[in-house]
Parts: sequence; C-alpha cells; structure tokens
Amino acid sequence: MEIAPFLDAGLHRRLVDSLYVEAMVMADEARAYFDGGVEEDGLDNPLRRVAFACESLKVTTRLMHVIAWLLGQRAWQRGEIDTDELSGEKYRLGRASETDPAVTEEFPFAARALIAASQDLYERVARLQDRMEAMRHRPAADGSGPARALLDRLNTVF
Repeated sequence: MEIAPFLDAGLHRRLVDSLYVEAMVMADEARAYFDGGVEEDGLDNPLRRVAFACESLKVTTRLMHVIAWLLGQRAWQRGEIDTDELSGEKYRLGRASETDPAVTEEFPFAARALIAASQDLYERVARLQDRMEAMRHRPAADGSGPARALLDRLNTVF
C-alpha cells in the first residue's frame, strides 16, 4: 500500500479505528433506543411521532455514511484500494441532512442526545475528510513539514 507522505500510517489507523468503534457503538445505541417503545416519552401527538421517526432516520443515515466512509479508509489501509480510488466520489462521505433544533426541542433527552452525538460525529468525520483532501492536494514540499517551515521562518527573521 502506498502511504501518502502527509499521513502517518499508525496515526491514521488509530484515528479510523477509534472513530469506527464510536460509530458502531452509537449505531447500536440508536437502534436500541429508536426501536424501543417511545410512547412513555410523551410522543402521543401524531405529528411529533412523524418528526421523531424522521429524526431517527436522519441519525441512522448519518451513522451509516460515517461507517461507510470509515470502511473505505480501512480498505485503503489494507491496500485493497489505492489512494486515487479512495479520493473518488464512491468513497467520499455521503451527504446527510441536518436536524432543525426547533423540531427536536420537545423530544426526550435521550433522543436529543443521540441526534446531537450523531451530528457531531458526522461533522468531525467531514472535517477529517476535508483536511485529508486538502493535505492530499498540497504540493509536496521537498520533505519539509510544519516544523521545518517554522524553523525556516525563524531563520529568515534572525
């Protein structure tokens, strides 16, 4: 497997693995919560029940997009796909709808917590993807990194 020069393989593996565990645990928690009975949580209004069902689908969609992206990263780590293939649209994080806080303000605390956690995880993975993409397209600087750039700046000042 060709490791891109901007990415430490060990750090990438640990980051992807920890995000994967977090996503899988959250998916299991969401499944258990949303599949459970919610009548006792004050969702007897039919419109609120529909909103609740929509939000549960949004949570599931966010988590599945994150998990799919992380599985692509794992495939790249194992050499099953190359760097060019990984940057293709097929392996990018899928688009997921955000939740309107006004819709969920009267949801039970557990539901709001799961919704917020799934949004947070999705946003973190999206930032990671964007950062990796920016680093991938940055021109290679003759082996120098951020520390070397700082030292070069200090040398020009003094």
